[in-house]
Amino acid sequence: MSATYSFRPDVPKHVQIAAELRAQITAGKLSPRLPIPSEPTLMQTYGVARDTARKAVAVLRDEGYITTVKGMGSFVRDKRDWPSGRPGA
Repeated sequence: MSATYSFRPDVPKHVQIAAELRAQITAGKLSPRLPIPSEPTLMQTYGVARDTARKAVAVLRDEGYITTVKGMGSFVRDKRDWPSGRPGA
């Protein structure tokens, strides 16, 4: 991906980024106990502001897919800790 990521105009950007990361987590592309991309990486990948990247990470944290360790980053939680319902529906 590049900064030319094509966002839908009817859905907030942070929600779309969270959905993409969630799909990568559930598909196993982002593995449990390993970090998700950093905020600067998300900013560069999606061409968004830091606040937008931060909001996307917060969505995943609130849903229970990741945990954030201050000064270390955000990490995918073990699959058994993921929510049982379908997110974003």
